[in-house]
This record gives sequence, C-alpha cells and structure tokens, in this order.
Amino acid sequence: MTQHKQVDKDHYQFARYMTKARWSSLWHQVDEVRRLQPERVLEIGPGPGLFKKLAAMAGLHVETVDIDPELGPDHVASATALPFADAAFDVVCAFQMLEHLPYEQSLAAIKEMARVAGRGIVVSLPDVREVWPFLVSLPKIGEVRFVIPKPVLKARDHQFDGQHYWEIGKRGYEASKVIQDFTVAGWQLSRTYRVFDHQYHRFLVFVPVRHDADRKGDS
Repeated sequence: MTQHKQVDKDHYQFARYMTKARWSSLWHQVDEVRRLQPERVLEIGPGPGLFKKLAAMAGLHVETVDIDPELGPDHVASATALPFADAAFDVVCAFQMLEHLPYEQSLAAIKEMARVAGRGIVVSLPDVREVWPFLVSLPKIGEVRFVIPKPVLKARDHQFDGQHYWEIGKRGYEASKVIQDFTVAGWQLSRTYRVFDHQYHRFLVFVPVRHDADRKGDS
C-alpha cells in the first residue's frame, strides 16, 4: 500500500495547532500510555513531536515513525509496513493519525501496530457526534464529568477534506463498527471514551486478550 505525505510541517505551527482543547487531549495521550507501564513506546505519526517530549518528562522512552522525514522521526517508514520485529515495543500509539489513511489502510495499520506491540495499543480518533457535556460537583466526591450523545436521525456522509478520509460518527463509520474493525485477533478493547475538554477526540485502548481488561466506557 503506497502512502504519501499529506500534511505539511507548517500545519503544526504552535499558535494555530496547539489549542487549549488539544493540550487536554495530549495529557490523556501521556496518561494512557503511562498507565500501561511500558519500557519502550512507538508513536506513529508524531506531528509536532510534543507527545515524545512530554512522555520523556514522565520517564517514558518513545521512538517515532513517519513517512515524512521533515518531521524528524526516529524511523522513516509506512504505518502499514513497520520495520520492526514482532512485539518489539511494549506500547504502540497513534494519535489523530489513522483517519489520514483510507479506511482499509487504517485497518492494515492497526494490524501492524498489534504485531509490534506487546502490551498495549493506544489510539485517538476524531468523533463528530454531537454531545451534551455535564459537569456536576458533588460533596465529598468532587467533580463528575460525563457526556450524553445527542439524538441523531441520520448520520452525515463523509467528504474527504484533503486530510481526513473518514471520521467516527459519519455514515458507515459508527463507533461500534470502528471499534469492532479495530479489534485485532488476540486483542480486546480495554476502554474507550471521549475527552471531556475536547470531545472531538475519542480514545481507544486495546490490550492482549491474556490481560485482564479495565472497565469499559463508551460515551
């Protein structure tokens, strides 16, 4: 499968790219990977490289791979043909990246991620379904945050915008279908959720079937 550079380096200019909401999503990236207690992490599609830098502050060793050498990845390669041995890394992650591939290629990429991961796979994907966010402050408990999806009579068709080939919530890409398609044999969904402060980002965490899964959530 041939992949081509899609996003120029200038796209990641700090003032334009790093919104406050995206910072919140970045915190979840580091937190989810850290919880899996990895020694070696592979990030596919590093973008501006912030995850690797913040992960290092959390004591995580991260290597990056991308098809665009201008982004300065540690390895230049395709997500659908990773140049690593089976289980070469403890955790493999891809944040807001897989939607930049045609859907069938994204499924090929997740299979490659599962092949080179030994302990966990962490991805975030765009989810366009509108939700009502709620924040409740309870005595002795503190803040409780949750979202409720708004009723939708008919999902929208997706139109390629030059970057995203598909998005969760568009016609044919329901969350349940994407999760099922992304669940590689031998792996299971540990949890999925949308970032409260950046609801456009949905996280999915997969672990090998031999591991006990954390409680699942779907909002």
